[in-house]
Amino acid sequence: MEHRLKRKSPENGFNSFSLDDLNEDVFEKVLSWLPTSSFFRLTSVCKRWKSAADSASFKLACSHIPTRDPWFFMVAPVPNQSVIFDSAENSWKRLNHPNLLLEDSNKSCIPVAASNGLVCYRTSLGNFIVSNPVTGSSSELPPLNFASENQSLNAVVMSSTSFNGQISYKIVLVFGELPSLSFKVYNSSSACWEDENALGRKVDDSSADCDSTDDNVVYFLSKAGNVVASSMQRSPTKQYSSVITNKDGQEIVYFLSSSGTVVACNLTCKCFFEYPRLLPVFCEYSIDIVECNGEMLVVLLSEFLETTSLRVWRFDEANRCWQQIAAMPAAMSHEWYGKKPDINCVGAGSRIFICLNSPELCTYVLCDLVTNNWVELPKCCINGEVMEFMSAFSFEPRIEASV
Repeated sequence: MEHRLKRKSPENGFNSFSLDDLNEDVFEKVLSWLPTSSFFRLTSVCKRWKSAADSASFKLACSHIPTRDPWFFMVAPVPNQSVIFDSAENSWKRLNHPNLLLEDSNKSCIPVAASNGLVCYRTSLGNFIVSNPVTGSSSELPPLNFASENQSLNAVVMSSTSFNGQISYKIVLVFGELPSLSFKVYNSSSACWEDENALGRKVDDSSADCDSTDDNVVYFLSKAGNVVASSMQRSPTKQYSSVITNKDGQEIVYFLSSSGTVVACNLTCKCFFEYPRLLPVFCEYSIDIVECNGEMLVVLLSEFLETTSLRVWRFDEANRCWQQIAAMPAAMSHEWYGKKPDINCVGAGSRIFICLNSPELCTYVLCDLVTNNWVELPKCCINGEVMEFMSAFSFEPRIEASV
């Protein structure tokens, strides 16, 4: 890697200036601004660069970088295979699996949540492993061992905070069947699971009005956003499709119920409520929820007659109704007509990463909500074969994030 720069000199016009002339502190601060993908290449430049990449002071310098372009962690049909889409370099990359999983080839697991520079996996035994996909470091959390372990698991979300280069995180699990819900939290600061808490239905919850709709009447969304009759069936709700936000100091976990409603669990107030349905029962073909800039949004793919549309919705709290904020161009969405696709989505800042999967097609699209720009991403090829993925999580790639 070329690392010699030129600067003006009064004697001969230019003088050779090397990064090696910098003291260690400044040198590491310069390197810390490189894209995360370049960290994998630092060790092959020279001994000094390799030493810097492994030093604690370099990781501290990296922690002072305010934000990094997100990586989208993919869920592949093949177990224990980790692939990411690097939005900084617009390319796919294959990562090493967490060390704990490599030690036991019989321990199958799936990624279920992500935050900051960490990804959370759930094993086939119901335990959890937290890993930094960039460095490969990982740690298995204590087993749950509590009454709700036999109840249905609705949501798994992860949140984190950073202070003086140290990252602390929480993992929240929401259990039960409506209206009997409870949650349990793992806090990395105390390295243990906290006591289980019950969630009561919010008293002023107006979602009861939504449940009174006639289930025999089915609807769809027209191109203008109007709701009219249809006969389309929705796909099964995806497992653990959930997000977490912090609104006015209150932590709220959102997940999709088995009937397609969005359920909001306020962990601070220990209550939950259901949002009004975007569409009545058995009408959404595929639906997912994402978090963008601290706000919960819904992505919905619907079909009627000879059209297919994919739209993004925000809930207007003041008017208690859903508001459309973006729509995939018809030229892109129309090719999915009749393909029975399923969508899996994840938010990162003002962008939404969308996986569209069907038996016939597999496409990845990045939507920018600010510019309303929809871009189809290149295919992922590994060993000459095109890979197909079912879902994604977003996280900031940070080598300083430890578990």
